[in-house]
Amino acid sequence: MRGTKTLFRSLRVIEHLATGAAIALGVAAARRLGLRLRWVPNVVRWWHARLCRAVGLRIEVTGEPASNALLAANHVSWLDIPVLGSRDRIDFLAKAEVGNWPLIGWMARVAGTLFITRGGNRTGDLISSIGDRLRTGKQVAVFPEGTTTDGSRLQRFHPRLFGAGQLGGVWVQPVALQYGTGPTPDRVAPFVGDDALLPHLIRVIRHPDLRVGVRFLAPLDGGALTRRQIAEHCHGAIAGALGLEISSPIPGAEAPLSAPVPPPTALDEAA
Repeated sequence: MRGTKTLFRSLRVIEHLATGAAIALGVAAARRLGLRLRWVPNVVRWWHARLCRAVGLRIEVTGEPASNALLAANHVSWLDIPVLGSRDRIDFLAKAEVGNWPLIGWMARVAGTLFITRGGNRTGDLISSIGDRLRTGKQVAVFPEGTTTDGSRLQRFHPRLFGAGQLGGVWVQPVALQYGTGPTPDRVAPFVGDDALLPHLIRVIRHPDLRVGVRFLAPLDGGALTRRQIAEHCHGAIAGALGLEISSPIPGAEAPLSAPVPPPTALDEAA
């Protein structure tokens, strides 16, 4: 039975990737003709949700993403992107290396993913691009650790990209991601170290019971705060939600700040 389920999931994933490639080709061609495709964010959300189902990933959600919000999440796996992307029409900031992945990188570019090059000195341009999207009511998700972990710890949050959270009319919302069903993190989900995408995808497909909890925590108005204060607030809020101790806080870090919460945004569960 397990072998049959693995084969079925594998075929679903192959079909799903082919479907995504066909859609991306159509979108890219339409954009070259100057057409504006307002339905693309809804299709991207549908694609993320369908990928999660194809690999057998069960998602348990608490809370929901706010509008005009910079979402700051802990980073465990490439799965974090379809997990969050299935919740709403969310844009992402990813490492430049992701843009070089075969097929997936190209599809991510077509879907509107922003890419950051380490040491590229483009922080100001990225903050401006993120701000433009946030002001239109979108959410943009960032992974401020800058790398993945195995889920048992939380690394320092780099403050620089939280500059977008200082813009007027923008919220910053911490998001806690936790793979597994108990206090011990799932061992298959993490995509760390020298992991390659295809072997990791195969391990995920073979996983008999892959689950992830997603907690959208209280949004913060960062307009009067420094980037460091915003980063430390999100770090502390996520660590608390995951039950993790902050083993090496940044000198001068402050306790998480309380903040008013805007009215929640209703999600389109039809996707």
